[in-house]
Amino acid sequence: MMGMRIGRLMGSVVIALVVGVSSPAMAADEPTVGAKAAYVIDSAGTIHFGKRETKRVPVASLVKIMTAYVVLSEGRLSDTITITAADVKYAAKGGAATAGLRKGERFTTRDLLYALMLPSGADAANALARHYGPGKTAFIAKMNRTAHTLGLADTRYTNADGMPTLAGGYSTAVDQARLAQHALRSSVFTTVVGSTAHKVTKSKVHRAHTWRNTNKLLTQADDVLGVKTGYTDAAGYCLLFAAERNGLQVVGVLLDDQNERRFSTAEKLLNYAGDQIGLG
Repeated sequence: MMGMRIGRLMGSVVIALVVGVSSPAMAADEPTVGAKAAYVIDSAGTIHFGKRETKRVPVASLVKIMTAYVVLSEGRLSDTITITAADVKYAAKGGAATAGLRKGERFTTRDLLYALMLPSGADAANALARHYGPGKTAFIAKMNRTAHTLGLADTRYTNADGMPTLAGGYSTAVDQARLAQHALRSSVFTTVVGSTAHKVTKSKVHRAHTWRNTNKLLTQADDVLGVKTGYTDAAGYCLLFAAERNGLQVVGVLLDDQNERRFSTAEKLLNYAGDQIGLG
């Protein structure tokens, strides 16, 4: 009888001790991601999410990140570029997004980078590629050489804008994240892709333009750095995004997703990565 009482008492003590122990903070559940491919990595090299991240697929206007990267390596922001009828026609013929550029207008390279990255202007992409190739064929060769130099082994470019005008272009979520990490080292690039709008006042060489960023994540989540939206029928809705979380830069990619869902999913992935960094 005494032994039974002691046993019950010890059991009660053990239960009390277990109940009284505070468990460590639990990590948030991994978000559900409906995109066909996705990848999230931070600046310390920790991978927070992966889904078909090495599959070669078209990436639509995410191509313009490499266009901007090459331009920033090749030119000066004060260079002046005159818009041609071919630049305007190229965007209109392909049904691409445009920055509303007009034949004869002259812009600095800095302004054309905003026209390229905010409204995703294929007319701006054509003008920049034509100028800094010189010629589009030479510029695309520079894009592919740069991809090779950066170690983007699963990336091939066929144009400067991501439109399916020429078959054979592809990349992966991993390669796009790596490219963004390189591009975001440029303060100019970061300033451009982090802007919600850019206004070019009317002058003697061009009309007034206001370009608004298609990346809704900039106004939906905190500390977002950019980077770029994209869409074609073949690629689906794409988003390359970056933000600061718990002292680290987090870069993520969503490929072939739904339009609005990509922004809410990106925010969830950023917060998830931030929680993981905090626990580490």
